Amino acid sequence: MSFFILIGGMFLIMYFFMIRPQVKKQKEAKSFREQLSKGDKVVTIGGIHGKVVDMNERTVLIQVDGAKIRIEKTALNPAGEASEEDIKANA
Repeated sequence: MSFFILIGGMFLIMYFFMIRPQVKKQKEAKSFREQLSKGDKVVTIGGIHGKVVDMNERTVLIQVDGAKIRIEKTALNPAGEASEEDIKANA
């Protein structure tokens, strides 16, 4: 009986320290992608800083140094928000 309690306790610890934070991160990333709008400054997971010009359900068109790049929304980094200084510094 104590074996099952130990296994149950280990599962709860694993849930609260590993699974729950990951689910929370996924929800935040989804919310970030849903709230994108034209004119937002973004950073891709590859480190490219740009400004959203156009978008559809799956992709985003960003402007970088006068060039336009179409990328998947999933390639945007929800943790990195580009500032005007970041964009000018990378120009």
